[in-house]
Amino acid sequence: MRITGYRTLTTVHDWGRPVGDANGVYADGLVRVPIVVVETDEGITGVGLGPHVEIESLFGTIEGEDPRSVTALYDKMLRRTFKAGHAGTVFGTIGALDTALWDIKAQAAGEPLWRLLGGRDRRVPAYASGLDIALDDEEFVAVYQAYADLGLRAAKIKGGLDVEHDRHRLTLVRDVLGKACRGARPSLMLDVNETWTRKQAVRHVSELERTLDLTWIEEPVRRWDAEGHAVVGRGVRASVATGENLTGLEQHRPLITAGAVDIVQTAAVWGITHFLRVATLAHAHDLPVSPIGTTPIGLLHAATSVPNHLVSELQDLRPPLGVSVDLHVEDGAYVLGGTPGLGVRIDEKAIAASNHLLPHPTYGGSHIRPERAGHRLHPVAVGHETENAVLKV
Repeated sequence: MRITGYRTLTTVHDWGRPVGDANGVYADGLVRVPIVVVETDEGITGVGLGPHVEIESLFGTIEGEDPRSVTALYDKMLRRTFKAGHAGTVFGTIGALDTALWDIKAQAAGEPLWRLLGGRDRRVPAYASGLDIALDDEEFVAVYQAYADLGLRAAKIKGGLDVEHDRHRLTLVRDVLGKACRGARPSLMLDVNETWTRKQAVRHVSELERTLDLTWIEEPVRRWDAEGHAVVGRGVRASVATGENLTGLEQHRPLITAGAVDIVQTAAVWGITHFLRVATLAHAHDLPVSPIGTTPIGLLHAATSVPNHLVSELQDLRPPLGVSVDLHVEDGAYVLGGTPGLGVRIDEKAIAASNHLLPHPTYGGSHIRPERAGHRLHPVAVGHETENAVLKV
């Protein structure tokens, strides 16, 4: 079997409501989702959700190769970007190609990827994550009630702009999940997406912990600040979770060796091989791992095969337009199907028909860091009417 070609597509994830975090909001709930399809001479195609940046150069590295040599091809792509660097969206392109190759490998073996990777249980524990910072209380409660109806007992909310607002929201979600779980204490997490300084993080979380039990605080300071994460970890009771935006094993190592992270995260967009390597490094330090992302199908398969998987993020209950996945959610867990490969199917006609919904790449959203992030003296009012459709800061 040989790799012969690729196709790139871009669909849209329509949330049907505003979504975002402390950095910004997609006011119309429409988010671009790039897709890579890798073709072979035996007619098997693999799918990876991720960027297309520099894909022509990266594909030249693997063209003509046997797609089943996945990890060797992953390293070959890393070597191709040695001088310019593989960080950011280029690492996402490597991850998309890597995920597509794993899909092909499992299809060729006639097995779902979770089985090929050595997984025993197709159930993957999940937590609710509504990207909810722009919702009013009524909308917020309705979103988490839908998660509770599926048996989820853990939730992560977006915050970091106002401690009293965060306390109120955490209390709301605690009550929603607690009622659904017949009084059992739910796990509560707060994600601030790198919006604080070290001192802000300790003050904010310490204030919340006067009345609430936080399971973890996520990305309290800048992603590369190992010392800062360690300072936060020593100053609060909650675990510190981070890693979703780190692009490479070498970026995780300083945080882990500094004792600066308690929950090691990787994002779905960076690929399966990256997750497996980070999970191994974390396991060597007795740390759990937790995958992040919308439709993190590849990492769910991989999570079944590592001994230190803790829980995986469940964002929207619907996949992007034109994408179907062989899984469902019940009793607080993803349940993976038995379709060979990833179980992802692409309807290219449906994707083409939805092109008119694609937001312009330069539109605002949570991917743009506000000018005053980390330099705010007073609490920030949470609202919609902001420049570039981001939160008022």
